[in-house]
Amino acid sequence: MHEAKSQLSRLVELAEGGEEVIIQRSGRPVAQLVPVQRRRPVAEAFGALRGKIELADDFDELPAELADHFR
Repeated sequence: MHEAKSQLSRLVELAEGGEEVIIQRSGRPVAQLVPVQRRRPVAEAFGALRGKIELADDFDELPAELADHFR
């Protein structure tokens, strides 16, 4: 734990680089540093698949043989 306190900046850099850093106290693992999963802004997510997905004309129609199972 003492070493982690004195080397926190270096440990964070390792985590940012994708490494998993385990911090121990008296030889027992107590904490884990991992990189934060960054989210894309919502504006980028909307429309990201435009032109990449095609839906059949009958996409929202339920076939009769399946409809029987839901009645």
